[in-house]
Amino acid sequence: MVVRISGTAFNKFGLNAVKLAMHASADAKLPVFPEMNQERTRSVRIIDGKASAARLRAEIAHRVQTLSSRHGVTPGLAVVLVGDDPASQVYVRNKGRQTREAGMQSFETHLPATASEQELLAQVARLNADPAVHGILVQLPLPSQIRETAVIDAIAPAKDVDGFHVINTGLLASRGTGIIPCTPLGCLRLLREYLGSLTGMRAVIVGRSNIVGKPMAQLLLRENCTVTLAHSRTRDLAAECRRADILIAAVGQPRLIKGDWIQPGASVIDVGINRINVSTADGPATRLVGDVDFDEAVAVAGAITPVPGGVGPMTIACLLSNTLDAACAQHGVDPGSLDVSEAGHTDAAGASAPQGTST
Repeated sequence: MVVRISGTAFNKFGLNAVKLAMHASADAKLPVFPEMNQERTRSVRIIDGKASAARLRAEIAHRVQTLSSRHGVTPGLAVVLVGDDPASQVYVRNKGRQTREAGMQSFETHLPATASEQELLAQVARLNADPAVHGILVQLPLPSQIRETAVIDAIAPAKDVDGFHVINTGLLASRGTGIIPCTPLGCLRLLREYLGSLTGMRAVIVGRSNIVGKPMAQLLLRENCTVTLAHSRTRDLAAECRRADILIAAVGQPRLIKGDWIQPGASVIDVGINRINVSTADGPATRLVGDVDFDEAVAVAGAITPVPGGVGPMTIACLLSNTLDAACAQHGVDPGSLDVSEAGHTDAAGASAPQGTST
């Protein structure tokens, strides 16, 4: 079964490579800066994901430079786009720009919307075999003629920097290791920067997707939270949300979660990105909003991420972090050896876990 999913690429860059230096000590990868990212708005603290992402990218750039100078390795990230979706094109361009700014190699492939599944799988196989490519990301969603699961399963697990391969999801669920999906990892970093230890807190996640909800639940369990994974069939969703010390919204419904759904003082992480139509003095326009009604939530929550400017920037920054770790794993380099920061504090690889969290 494993051979069928991953082929020879798994044999070369498989389970052992994923485990080597790849979140092997995942707690040590997550810094705790409880006084950072806190900007007062009335009585709520706005968690500034843009500032957190900028700090993380700076740390990554320094570590990339160290990896290159000490070991002669430059991490490479390959992004494959199928079709001409404008939003996906912008996202891929941003990934490429930030990859290059971090000192990594960026490989971008654009296939037409009419490309077959076999054509895409052949491209993935070429990237699996390319030693200059340490991370592979296939931009989702894909055209209807291509099965997303087939493509995800074809990526070598140690190059699966999205963390979607069944090997990585299994490692996260069973051992708390593997390559962690970027958005949940970014959410966890923000929570730990703001709250420090999460031990004993009650966390409610609204949304059970494989991309966010399920891995987020595993990460919070690893942090010793009591976790509820709510979804579209949950009875009295509002009451479940009101129990949360940490509320994470990842359901894809604009402004679903109202202010009276939130426990006073709770920390709210809004993963949703929804474009809605609004009326302005200049006529009809569109606006990005989250899954949480921000205007109501700020009157109740203790901390909240804005949309945009919250979780989104952290997702790309964590993609770069995963790519760096993948390069280290594939070359047998301990990422902890790249931990000296220009800023004078220990970076993501070298930060110690807060007292009380599991290791």
